[in-house]
Amino acid sequence: MAEKDRKINVLVVDDSAVIRQVMAGIMANDKSLEMDSAADPLFAMKHMQKRWPDVIVLDVEMPRMDGITFLRKIMSERPTPVVMCSTLTDAGTKTTLEALSLGAVDIICKPKAGAKAALLEENKMILDTIKSAAKAKNLKHLSRSITQAGSPTARKTKLSADAVISKGTGQVIHTTDKIIAIGTSTGGTQALEVVLKELDKKCPGIVIVQHMPAQFTKAFAERLNGMCEINVCEAVNGQEITQGQAIVSPGGKHMTVKRRGSHYFVEVIDGPLVNRHKPSVDVLFRSVAKSAGKNALGVIMTGMGDDGAKGLKEIRDTGAHTVGQDEATSVVYGMPNEAFKAGAVEKQLPLHRIAGALSGFR
Repeated sequence: MAEKDRKINVLVVDDSAVIRQVMAGIMANDKSLEMDSAADPLFAMKHMQKRWPDVIVLDVEMPRMDGITFLRKIMSERPTPVVMCSTLTDAGTKTTLEALSLGAVDIICKPKAGAKAALLEENKMILDTIKSAAKAKNLKHLSRSITQAGSPTARKTKLSADAVISKGTGQVIHTTDKIIAIGTSTGGTQALEVVLKELDKKCPGIVIVQHMPAQFTKAFAERLNGMCEINVCEAVNGQEITQGQAIVSPGGKHMTVKRRGSHYFVEVIDGPLVNRHKPSVDVLFRSVAKSAGKNALGVIMTGMGDDGAKGLKEIRDTGAHTVGQDEATSVVYGMPNEAFKAGAVEKQLPLHRIAGALSGFR
């Protein structure tokens, strides 16, 4: 069978027979996928001795062995794209963020009640998440970088940043105040951890869009805050962007940058999906180009799709510096590649050198 015709083998590991059945029904409608299942990690390991999957969809809480322990085992022995299937509870959120830090590439949310109906409603998103995960690579490299140092949402209509914010004139007064704008998606939670942990309080203020469900961004920011010298928080509407601080856009909202005098502030706004995402990197980047111009540094890192490519080009067109993560260290070289092809990337850097570029932007 030709490589292009080979189906993506997905192993669903979940102790709920209902969830396994729902997942099987969703994947049966896509000819590019084939699914196997296991009721817990021990059964999964027996299955994987015979056939190793391309993607693992992994529950967090299971009998005999929990999902985190199983994930650690996978990543230490044979790094494989893993999508966590998490309940929307405080405990589930924290455990899932730990899983993302350990190398899981994305999240599928299931409510504590009514999970079957919720998953069926989001079948297109689930399929796109699994296919994106199948393209992930460099997992071993990224896990090593973390030791040393969401999810895509798909809809039929793909809107541009025009649906939320108009394009600027490109004429921005130069000031001594600098800001850094970062956009990431699949693999971005680990990449952001690698970068932000290397920064100090003298670093310019940072605004971040990470594609992630709304229930996870606050806990994600709090987790980063606990391990970084700089302050990391989820954005609050009207918040000032200050030195030594990174502001993460809330999931389910767009975030833009506004300028008042010589100071920059974030606006948290609603609006349609842009590039099938909310928050959208393009929306953030366009606002940065419009409000900060060459006072900004734009950075695009690992992620599936093309969100952020046009916005980063708008930032570069103002005379600002831009950075794109290189292919060798990207979990998914989608967003950085599209930005590079669009002429938006001034300099490509491996993940371990991006923090230095940010620190040097003073």
